[in-house]
Amino acid sequence: MEHGPRAAAARVLRADADGLAAAVAALDAGELIGLPTETVYGLAGDAFAPATVAAIFAAKARPADNPLIVHLAAAEQLSRVTQHVTPLARALAAAHWPGPLTLVVSAADSVPTITRAGLSSVAVRVPDHPVATAVLTRCRSPLAAPSANRSGRPSPTTAMDVVTEFGSELALVLDGGPCVIGVESTVVDARGSRPIVLREGGVTREQLGVAADEAGGELERSPGTRYRHYAPRCRIEIAPTGQLDVEVARAVTTGVHLGVLVHRDRAEQLPTTATVIDTFTDAPDLARRLYTGFREAERAGVELLLVEAVAEEGVGRAVMDRLRRAAGVA
Repeated sequence: MEHGPRAAAARVLRADADGLAAAVAALDAGELIGLPTETVYGLAGDAFAPATVAAIFAAKARPADNPLIVHLAAAEQLSRVTQHVTPLARALAAAHWPGPLTLVVSAADSVPTITRAGLSSVAVRVPDHPVATAVLTRCRSPLAAPSANRSGRPSPTTAMDVVTEFGSELALVLDGGPCVIGVESTVVDARGSRPIVLREGGVTREQLGVAADEAGGELERSPGTRYRHYAPRCRIEIAPTGQLDVEVARAVTTGVHLGVLVHRDRAEQLPTTATVIDTFTDAPDLARRLYTGFREAERAGVELLLVEAVAEEGVGRAVMDRLRRAAGVA
């Protein structure tokens, strides 16, 4: 089957009454759709239907031992996926839901084994996006909705990114506009008495009150932590803080088709032999632009994309985590 932009395109629908009705009908029929959230677009399907979940794994070429995140319409639906909500999970949900926080909790028997990758836990969140909320409220079941990309590829942050990735393999894609955060949710194990961050994301350690050097726990409990992820077809390298000029000069001497993703203040200082793919103002801005920058570098035929590092504080930790994984140095 042909993949990518040359394949027949999925239907891209506006998130109006007709679009929402079509999306819910497709999901309730066991089909897959592209669904916008505040973090990235998800490849959504009925989390309680094993055959549908298997189709998600197959479409993404995702390893079967990499658990999916179950999306709920509201925190009150936690009882559908777990029989035990710890005080910690309750407090974190109250503080950060809806929002880019995924909680790992003990799984109820109702959650299919395939959805949780054979684990006794399940990852769950309530997204903060009006389109996702509207769909989740109308669906008969919670939705499994990992990022709508092939396993290892950059996550999609626009509806057209999803179409480029999957062609006509999905029933439809709901267009909710560009994602406002741009990197995936933070994943926290909330089964104990203190939060254990398993994956950096849209909710920061500062917001969670978790020390930056605190151990991350057993990463197999979390989606998106044990495989090379987020990588475009070009090579990614990270320019350390204060070393941008040196790294650009080194790359230029090799004759490689060089692209750069750099702070806006430094873009005009670069040699004309470097293609400026995009610029950013701070870490949250880079988070929003990172994956679109990766895809734009592919379209530009860049061989090496040099990305300027940001400070590892706040959402900068998530950005640097994604960059290291894309560069294969995580």
